[in-house]
Amino acid sequence: MKLLEKMYRSPLGRIMSVMANFIASFGKPFMVYGYCDPHTGVFRKYTRMSSKVTIMNKHNLSIADHVWIWHYSIIDATEGITIEEGAQIGAWVGIFTHGSENSIRLLGKEFINISNRERKGYTRGKVKIGAYTFVGARSTILPGCNIGKGCIIAAGSIVSKDVPDFSIYVGNKIVGKSTVEKDLIFFKSNDFSDTYYDEEALRLIDKMKNNENIS
Repeated sequence: MKLLEKMYRSPLGRIMSVMANFIASFGKPFMVYGYCDPHTGVFRKYTRMSSKVTIMNKHNLSIADHVWIWHYSIIDATEGITIEEGAQIGAWVGIFTHGSENSIRLLGKEFINISNRERKGYTRGKVKIGAYTFVGARSTILPGCNIGKGCIIAAGSIVSKDVPDFSIYVGNKIVGKSTVEKDLIFFKSNDFSDTYYDEEALRLIDKMKNNENIS
């Protein structure tokens, strides 16, 4: 395993990722390291995506590094989806950028004869998921929604509106903040370094939990 990891982090990593994705199509779901962002051509070495994720219109999907997308999720990038660094998306999540819930009733049998761009009532909108946001299993994100950084979207939620940075969203509403002021040491000046894993910050939080003096 150590040898495979070392090989993956070498220039061979991109080839190994392509091979793993090919093999994955014939077997049980597993996590595959590596994703080539079609917008930039950059290989996201530390992004991990299930072999059973379904992506529609991949060329409209932009994924940063260190992203995690679990089994059987559906990513509909028809109108464009941006997933920023470190975001985690659970299993059976649906992220949608278009919908026909109104159009099918307005057009009836004519629906099939009209192109997507000309269908009346068609729902369209880009989706963005901010850095280091967590989207729980079986959640649904509807067209046009922008989710900020550092958010927690509880399992089974339906996101139908924008969610500000550092929010906790449960069901269909915001119920609180995902951070307190002192925890913002993880998000230095509301910006991200290469990673927000910070050993000094973790020690400070341990002291907070133990009610120690950190001044």
